Amino acid sequence: QVQLVESGGGLVQPGGSLRLSCAASGSIFFNLYTMGWSRQAPGKQRELVANIRANGSTYYVDFVEGRFTISRDNAKKTVYLQMNSLKPEDTAVYYCMLTWGTKNYWGQGTQVTVSS
Repeated sequence: QVQLVESGGGLVQPGGSLRLSCAASGSIFFNLYTMGWSRQAPGKQRELVANIRANGSTYYVDFVEGRFTISRDNAKKTVYLQMNSLKPEDTAVYYCMLTWGTKNYWGQGTQVTVSS
């Protein structure tokens, strides 16, 4: 019913930038949902990166504050994560997330690798 497809991942050098996209489809009203990004690095638990609510308010974890920007285009049913000043420790699989009430959905993930 709900599908989330991430894109934009890849290999980038430290200090570089990437822009991740997540396109939502299915029987949803995109403008009503909280959207977000989480990530999972090798050997570590999945962790929240950023959220953006329907009203446009945003939340960032401390270690990405000032470097990452989450945004949404409701007309395109797409959420973005602009990642600047990337560090090797940002290497992870990044997952798009949709939250509606008590329900949560995730995409398949896109790999981000930060390495020289």
